[in-house]
Amino acid sequence: MSKDEAAEGDVNLTPRRKRWEAENLGPRTRSLLAEDAKHFLHQSLSTPCFNALKSASGIWLEDLEGRRIMDFHGNSLHQIGHGHPRVIEAVKRALDTLPFSPRRYTNEYAVSLAAKLAALAPGDLGKTLFAPGGAEAIGMALKLARIATGRHKTVSMWDAFHGASLDAISVGGEAVFRRGVGPLLSGTEHVQPCVPRSCHFGCGGECNARCADYVEYVLAKEEDVAAVVVETVRSTDVQVPPRAYYERLRAACDRHGALLVLDEIPICLGRTGTMFAFERYGIVPDMVVLGKGLGGGVFPMGALLAREGLDVAADHALGHYTHEKTPLGCAAALATLEVIESERLLERANRLGALALARLRQMRQHRPAVVEVRGVGLLLGIELAQAALAEDVMYRCLARGLSFKVGQGNVIVLAPPLVIEESDLDQALAILDQAIGEAAAC
Repeated sequence: MSKDEAAEGDVNLTPRRKRWEAENLGPRTRSLLAEDAKHFLHQSLSTPCFNALKSASGIWLEDLEGRRIMDFHGNSLHQIGHGHPRVIEAVKRALDTLPFSPRRYTNEYAVSLAAKLAALAPGDLGKTLFAPGGAEAIGMALKLARIATGRHKTVSMWDAFHGASLDAISVGGEAVFRRGVGPLLSGTEHVQPCVPRSCHFGCGGECNARCADYVEYVLAKEEDVAAVVVETVRSTDVQVPPRAYYERLRAACDRHGALLVLDEIPICLGRTGTMFAFERYGIVPDMVVLGKGLGGGVFPMGALLAREGLDVAADHALGHYTHEKTPLGCAAALATLEVIESERLLERANRLGALALARLRQMRQHRPAVVEVRGVGLLLGIELAQAALAEDVMYRCLARGLSFKVGQGNVIVLAPPLVIEESDLDQALAILDQAIGEAAAC
């Protein structure tokens, strides 16, 4: 398995996957997986699946065999855990009275959510559009950038992930999504992301933000760039740029008339310890894209927040999605924001994240297997020396009741629900520590 083949996550065709299935699955699960594989189109990273679930609650998944699994993956949508009672109650209330809101009509749920997001967002990010998911919201941002600037090009980052639709993979930079699908969206220029440990600009592990200066060089050369599109913190392998990077990037966009579009689909709503990840950097983007956890882990939701001055597309259909102002999704999102505030989950993410990061740093005792540890809030990454080693660790942990994502081939990404108890976090890290030690010794 090459690093490219495993870039966005663990692939589903490896010998280790088959061995894990043989050792851990019973007849009932095998039967359901066979039916799943029969009826669904097969694709990398998902179908065929490797297990089947019966229930999900809080930080826990339960499979058909009755095993409980701590979910540190959650497709990055479970900031408040699975099935939070306040979200379920809010969706049920909406379902009883207004299950759908057709085009041409608004509703109190949608208006209240738009107003709440505008109140939470720094600066003048006061205009919103909703969509069924983050990839669709990225598409809306690309359209708006073209309309607002009269330009059509974008600058984005290699190895970035903005969604799996054709426009999203065009601005994205992961080979597993881009390879072999033919011509992509034109005008999508790519540059190196801010990755201090493997920087081509002489950072030497201590970021000097020269990669941001290179973005400005590209903006000056291209001239017709509508937007610079960046993941504020890259969640697939937990790359956390320094403040200087975004200060320079914001200034470069301002000088050259390009809009700064930040993708916070998997990391907004407290994952990094702030409601919006860009709050850590002292800048305000022209647009920010949300998704995943916005629907409370219950309903698919995405959102585009834009500066009020970008409300210039009244004669265009930027999104026009069937479920644009869904009462169910908006009710779930409102309840989610209330939970984050009332349960003080931002503070919790910072406190537990600091404890977890300190514990992960102790795992550097497993060098050379462990290359680097990094994190922000409750988004944590531990980079291992090889993709095969990371996959081995993942399956060892799954067998012991801990699920997480492997990103960029060799990075274990830990994204537990922000509601996790400290004792459960300790247990998960102990499982990981043991698995790394065993895998490194093989």
